[in-house]
Amino acid sequence: MRDLSKMEIKELELHANRIRKNILTEVHSANSGHPGGSLSGADILTEIYFEQMDINKDNVDSIDRDRFVLSKGHASPLLYGTLKEKGLLDDDLTTFRKINSNLQGHPNMNEVAGVDMSTGSLGQGISCAVGMAIVNKHVDKNTHRIYCLLGDGECEEGQVWEACMAAAHYKLDNLCAVLDYNHLQIDGNIDDVISPEPFASKFESFGWNVLDVNGHDFYELRNAFNQAKNEKGNPTMIIAHTIKGKGVSFMENNYAWHGTAPNDEQYETAMKELGGLE
Repeated sequence: MRDLSKMEIKELELHANRIRKNILTEVHSANSGHPGGSLSGADILTEIYFEQMDINKDNVDSIDRDRFVLSKGHASPLLYGTLKEKGLLDDDLTTFRKINSNLQGHPNMNEVAGVDMSTGSLGQGISCAVGMAIVNKHVDKNTHRIYCLLGDGECEEGQVWEACMAAAHYKLDNLCAVLDYNHLQIDGNIDDVISPEPFASKFESFGWNVLDVNGHDFYELRNAFNQAKNEKGNPTMIIAHTIKGKGVSFMENNYAWHGTAPNDEQYETAMKELGGLE
């Protein structure tokens, strides 16, 4: 693993912080959306888009590159916020969820450059990612990788496990999925709603290489993604332990912020907190 310098860590933290600001701007402007699970995934997508994927302005409209699928499609503010920070999105984030805006509540690959799959119905995103990985590895025989972000509550969907079974069967070592394990879903703690645990042993029993990391630690994320690239014959699942609402004190570990927009006062407070990190 290439060691990360303090400067590199600071740059990644700044990207993640700006992505979190983008998320809040989107949801506040729309007065609707899903801030909690978007904020929890900001560090993960920072690592993917700024260090792992070979995506840039020149190839954003091409499939001849690595691709990313947001399986938890309701976290679209996270994807749009990341594309904006990467310089791949020209749309005004304050148009999020507005009529005639390209930035709808679930990402649409036909409307937004850089969105590699339209998602929303939980479980379908990982299934599409498996299909992409099959074509890359067994049909086109290229070296591009497929990345996918799953929600922990999403794993209550049976389709997730069907996709995982197929990924192992086809030996998709070009597929790296990340579980945003923030422990909360719309109705509360996932253990209280319908526990999908034990995650690690389940994914392992389905034939996946499983790595366990702190989803807010860039050292651990970098190491895990590098290990995934070196894995042969198996897809990789990175179980990233995260905090729902990460970065905004009154949103952290509070499932009420799964699908609630901040009012003007809350938005101002949250942006001040994040502004202090710059």
